[in-house]
Amino acid sequence: MTPPWWTIPEIAGIPSPALIIYPDRAEENLRRMIAIAGDAARLRPHMKTHKLAPLVDAHVGLGIRRFKCATIAEAEMVARAGAADVLLAYQPVGPNVRRLVELALAFQDVRFSAIVDDESPAVHVSEAALEAGISLGLWLDLDVGMHRTGVLPGAEAERLYRRIVELPAIAPRGLHAYDGHLRDRDLAARTAQVDAAFEPVAALRRDLLRNALPVPAVVAGGTPTFAVHARRQGVDLSPGTSVLWDGGYATQLPDLDFLSAALIVTRVVSKPGDHRVCVDLGHKAIAAEGPHPRVLLIQPDTVDASPRDTVLGAPILDATFVGHSEEHLVFESAAAPSLNVGDVLYGIPWHVCPTVALHSEAVVVRDHHAVDCWRITARDRRLTI
Repeated sequence: MTPPWWTIPEIAGIPSPALIIYPDRAEENLRRMIAIAGDAARLRPHMKTHKLAPLVDAHVGLGIRRFKCATIAEAEMVARAGAADVLLAYQPVGPNVRRLVELALAFQDVRFSAIVDDESPAVHVSEAALEAGISLGLWLDLDVGMHRTGVLPGAEAERLYRRIVELPAIAPRGLHAYDGHLRDRDLAARTAQVDAAFEPVAALRRDLLRNALPVPAVVAGGTPTFAVHARRQGVDLSPGTSVLWDGGYATQLPDLDFLSAALIVTRVVSKPGDHRVCVDLGHKAIAAEGPHPRVLLIQPDTVDASPRDTVLGAPILDATFVGHSEEHLVFESAAAPSLNVGDVLYGIPWHVCPTVALHSEAVVVRDHHAVDCWRITARDRRLTI
């Protein structure tokens, strides 16, 4: 009988807690992303999820050459891996203006750009690029309802975009609109919300073009919404979580068919009660920014389960989480009597992006065997620049 996809015969030699990456499944997710986009050239995947140079190589191998990054380190990582176009989706301020220029000087075959929603950083980037004798791209970051960054589409947005166009040593790249707040489980409702949020962006683009201002592209959407934006012409797509997938999106977005490509290995370290179990999966090993469940534990020694009891093809342990601290996660379960101190549990992270960033390395599993160990390349905020 074929063993379950998550199992690793060498698990006894893998210290816990550990991050496990299944690259074959991640590469299949990339192919599914391309199928949704219709063309690899439309994709600008976000690197904040996995931060792994070997997975960037997989992107490039499938024809994905444009990337979106949250940090200078991520941007350097993809530049080294053969990226053609890198968007820093974080307004450069302070020393990061200089670092962006240094990055462009170090990788002169790569087209670098950043988002801005304020005139001051735009001017600082222009001055730094002019002094270095290079050109950098700037995108106008729009607030389409998340209220985290960006300027509202309208007269002020048009004024700021015109200012970007006028700045020396700056190439206006277009509009950036991230709608990460739109995650309705119902696809029809989510689609209506995404369309409504995007209409002011489309209207602004029409106004800019009518006023003879260049708008080469629009970057829109994250993982929950990129399939909706894929229906639009002239819109680039920037999913991120879909490369590794996680329990949160698998539960919340059943219309998106991706594979779990990252798991957490944990072990029972104590049994403080008949139905209470403590595992070595604290805040330092699993993302803890949201409410429980922060991990979906896979029921050990169980392959067959009803569909309602499975997530991503894995039977999920019925657990009630009662405590979480730096090094410990405590839960209660009817299955607790069958668990012993030292037993291994696999877990699907609820939010994979910050979980990856908590680990310095990942065990690589192909065909059920641990074959390598990858350093989380861009976990550090600085590589060489």
